Amino acid sequence: MARILSIWLLCTLYVVNEISAFYLPGLAPVNFCKTDDDSSKNCKSEIKLYVNRLNTEKYVIPYEYDRFDFCTAEKEESPVENLGQVVFGERIRPSPYKLKFLEPISCQKACKKVYTGGEEASEKKLQFLKKGIALNYQHHWIIDNMPVTWCYQIQDERQYCSTGFPMGCFTKEPRSQQDTCSINGPYHNPKTYYLFNHVDLNITYHSGVKEEWGASFKANAVKVIPRSIKHENGLNCDSKKAMDLPYGDLPVGQKLEITYSYSVTFSQDNTIKWSSRWDYILESMPHTNIQWFSILNSLIIVLFLSGMVAIIMLRTLHKDIVRYNQAYFQIESGEDAQEEFGWKLVHGDVFRPPRKGMLLSVLLGSGIQVFFMTLVTLAFACLGFLSPANRGALMTCAMVLYVCLGTTAGYTAARIYKSFGGEKWKSNVLLTSMLSPGIVFGLFFIMNLIFWVKGSSAAVPFSTLIALLALWFGVSVPLTFIGAYFGFKKRSLEHPVRTNQIPRQIPEQSFYTQPIPGVIMGGVLPFGCIFIQLFFILNSLWSSQVYYMFGFLFLVFLILVITCSETTILLCYFHLCAEDYHWWWRSFLTSGFTAFYLLIYCIHFFMTKLDIEDATSTFLYFGYTLIMVYLFFLLTGSIGFFACFWFVRKIYSVVKVD
Repeated sequence: MARILSIWLLCTLYVVNEISAFYLPGLAPVNFCKTDDDSSKNCKSEIKLYVNRLNTEKYVIPYEYDRFDFCTAEKEESPVENLGQVVFGERIRPSPYKLKFLEPISCQKACKKVYTGGEEASEKKLQFLKKGIALNYQHHWIIDNMPVTWCYQIQDERQYCSTGFPMGCFTKEPRSQQDTCSINGPYHNPKTYYLFNHVDLNITYHSGVKEEWGASFKANAVKVIPRSIKHENGLNCDSKKAMDLPYGDLPVGQKLEITYSYSVTFSQDNTIKWSSRWDYILESMPHTNIQWFSILNSLIIVLFLSGMVAIIMLRTLHKDIVRYNQAYFQIESGEDAQEEFGWKLVHGDVFRPPRKGMLLSVLLGSGIQVFFMTLVTLAFACLGFLSPANRGALMTCAMVLYVCLGTTAGYTAARIYKSFGGEKWKSNVLLTSMLSPGIVFGLFFIMNLIFWVKGSSAAVPFSTLIALLALWFGVSVPLTFIGAYFGFKKRSLEHPVRTNQIPRQIPEQSFYTQPIPGVIMGGVLPFGCIFIQLFFILNSLWSSQVYYMFGFLFLVFLILVITCSETTILLCYFHLCAEDYHWWWRSFLTSGFTAFYLLIYCIHFFMTKLDIEDATSTFLYFGYTLIMVYLFFLLTGSIGFFACFWFVRKIYSVVKVD
């Protein structure tokens, strides 16, 4: 068995390695050419630079680019955003920065902003600008669907390339070697707001030599160096004076002029292929090497432990079934047989319908919906269709799948509820279509109201809310009714043994076989196989880092399914041996309790990794966390229940009962 597991592990790691290296960009490459080059009609000379919303790790609320009174483009349409981008709060807008391919710019003015002391509008704009600098809000620019990256040395002397760069820096006491002012330049004056009003852009390209598209060029990377420059007597990008903002209010009548400027250079590098142009960003991410070794270690432990559990269960069960069947044949032949004991004793009660069967069936229907949504989404992500280049595709895919899988939810809930002997089919299908989506949408709506009050870019527009409600009530609810219709039309599930009319009394249980200790222990092992990946997922959500290890995530998901199933089956077997036949809810809660450990880890991440201090951001963080925990509870709970459901039906179908 150990050899089989080892071979399977090696094959799986090979496949995961190939999957993680496979890349489907999601968008066709753009060919660039010089302005005066008419040799090809399929190339562009103009380079579009787009700006996205600004965010920070210190404050959960993001803002649109123009909220900080930066330079804006006139009479240019914004690119169309998909549903996932809008829900995630991305707001991609055109910029005033005009770039032409292979046309360097030494020092170009973008615009000038003037603020006057004593004017309420000017004071508000300036104060908001300084607030953004103090909270270290980050720009997110896009060229050719690539993030404009800010690369700098980190503490272990490696180069880290961030997909965002700061709008400025504020010098605090005591100084840190890794704060923005120290990293980006000699900005040392205490309690000073430095605005990065100038950017040096470097665009790396492939010349097309010895390529089939050799008549044009492809952009492979865009890097930025933000600088603070006080332009005096016209543009002077070589000025050593920094663009500092007053610590307090501007004196009445005094004017503050801020000139935004930019420079552009081009570098040729034919060693970088267009399909691998994201590699320099992904390889610079912190902890990437740790992930490989940690996940490998966790995989080995979890797989071998699961194998041991499976072997023990199979051997023990085999002995039980042989012993019970021998006793049955002894009775049939008139011989004296041993008194029944163990899990066979509860055969007349093991399929007795549970309390609150309606609620359990509804949660199971929603859990199966989340399960298949997760499975299909991760499969698409592994194939590269949901790569980081395809912005918003992951969220869009998940939402569309969730809506379309309403049929699965309705069918599952109906089949389970009918097996409990339930007859209130209307209540069942309404709860299945309304309960879980209603909880998620309710939390989302409350947080959206907060974003709207704060004027954040994360506030979903009213039209998008209407679209989400239309998907819910116009697509998901009807599909749930259709699934429930077919589920109730099916014959009720036939159990392998009959249920007695009088419930059997459950003997007094030991501490370890009581419900609460079993449920608490049941979530430990499943959480142990996901917590490493969980760190990287939370980092990508709250620290704006790119998550791309979908091959590993898919493997971890499969291990989670196996671990939840085996843990729940093992504990279910122990409880049945203790003559406790109340396994329906316990099997759901045993693996579902993994979500509680997820909540604890999210609290730990909030306390140790994030710098959030204000109440609004804290509320928003835990609001999103509750949505994630609830969906994870449905997912893991349903996995454990159906594994245990299969196990109980299997063992009672092979044992002989009077």
